[in-house]
Amino acid sequence: MAAAAAIAASKGNGGGGGRAGAGEASSSRRKKGPGPLTTAYLVIYNVVMTAGWLVIAVGLVRAYLAKGSYHSLYYSIEKPLKFFQTGALLEILHCAIGIVPSSVVLTSIQVMSRVFLIWAVTHSVKEVQSEDSVLLFVIAWTITEIIRYSFYTFSLLNHLPYLIKWARYTLFIVLYPMGVSGELLTIYAALPFVRQAGLYSISLPNKYNFSFDYYAFLILIMISYIPLFPQLYFHMIHQRRKILSHTEEHKKFE
Repeated sequence: MAAAAAIAASKGNGGGGGRAGAGEASSSRRKKGPGPLTTAYLVIYNVVMTAGWLVIAVGLVRAYLAKGSYHSLYYSIEKPLKFFQTGALLEILHCAIGIVPSSVVLTSIQVMSRVFLIWAVTHSVKEVQSEDSVLLFVIAWTITEIIRYSFYTFSLLNHLPYLIKWARYTLFIVLYPMGVSGELLTIYAALPFVRQAGLYSISLPNKYNFSFDYYAFLILIMISYIPLFPQLYFHMIHQRRKILSHTEEHKKFE
């Protein structure tokens, strides 16, 4: 679910907002780039988001050095993590108003999946916050987002270093499975507490004649990873070959 955000590494066009893509040039979708005011706004947005995820990274390192242990590091970066991950909701707005030529539906799914994991699982089930699996997806997200927002920023400025481009299309090979593992293990760890407390569940009878089992809903989310992960992962591998090989060919002609 939240791992679907990793498909951002394979699409986009330089707007810097949409998770389904706001960084790479895409002449087939939009021949003219954003105007100067829009570009300025998107650069500022991406710089702020890059800085935010750098704050999270520094917070993790400082907490680890202070404690001498990687256990329960989540508490040291909980507030900035919630703030900047929730701030990604603006990317849906960017797509909706057209300043980023990405799918509103796909971007919404990708952004909301992470927001869901942060608020409806990790925040709502306090018992999982000390799980090592939370640190696993937080580290994967942090590295991914620092690279992603840096990529968008430099792309908007028409000055993209090859190292950042290479990192964006290479490090996901490790970070994507790492993030997926952390997400799944965190949801799995939350299941017994959700079931015991009846969290977010609605039982019959009620005046709306409607029932909802949040425990079963979380299980369905976990099952959805089975078809999604291989499809997205190998699609991204294909995109990596295409984009980096194109870059190498371009260098040869220079």
